[in-house]
This record gives sequence, C-alpha cells and structure tokens, in this order.
Amino acid sequence: MADSTTEKATSAASYTAVAKGIRISPRKVRLVIDLIRGKNVALALGILDSVNKGSAPVVKTLLKSAIANAENQNENIEVDTLVIQKAFVDAGPTLKRWRPRAMGRASPIRKRSSRITLTVG
Repeated sequence: MADSTTEKATSAASYTAVAKGIRISPRKVRLVIDLIRGKNVALALGILDSVNKGSAPVVKTLLKSAIANAENQNENIEVDTLVIQKAFVDAGPTLKRWRPRAMGRASPIRKRSSRITLTVG
C-alpha cells in the first residue's frame, strides 16, 4: 500500500473515475478495457462507440466521467491531450445462487460483478 500512496503523490496530473458494483463479469469487461488502455481520450471514445460489447457503454460513461473530473479539477487542461494512463478491472462482490439439478442436487451459480478504474492524465 505504501507504493500506491507514493505513486499518487508523484503523479500530480492524473484524474481518476471508479465504477463499483457493475453487474458484468470482470473477464468480459477486461476485453473492452484492453482495447483502450494507453490510447488518447478522443480515440478511445471512438473505439468504444464501434465496439459491439455489453460493457462498452459502461466504460464509455466512466471515461466521460474521468474527463469531467479532469476538467473540474484543472480549468486549464486541454481534453485533446489527455491519455488513459491506467485502466484496470477488479472483481466486485459475487452473488451466489443455486440451480436445481437432477436427483435432488444443486449446483452453484456465481453472478460476478466488476469494479472498473480509469485514470487519465
């Protein structure tokens, strides 16, 4: 944890947005996040418009939120120069359900959720 604290202190021009409890599997969201990591913000928005994945609108909304955070915290910033510095997906809480099976048994169903973090700078 000490590493992440020093990392935040050294990167003065980074702006973060986090989406918690998104009811899409982290594995599916990572497919979209991998497409935009390290790209320019305008290019990333174009990519997210053309990607045919269920998590693309959620990631696009989160990216717009990170851009808005950058504009509100620094009035002199140019949006065209922003680049996605960090983009990662962690697993959120998993809902556990049971599905009835043959001969009185039950098998588990894990409804996974995601926590998406985007940092632009």
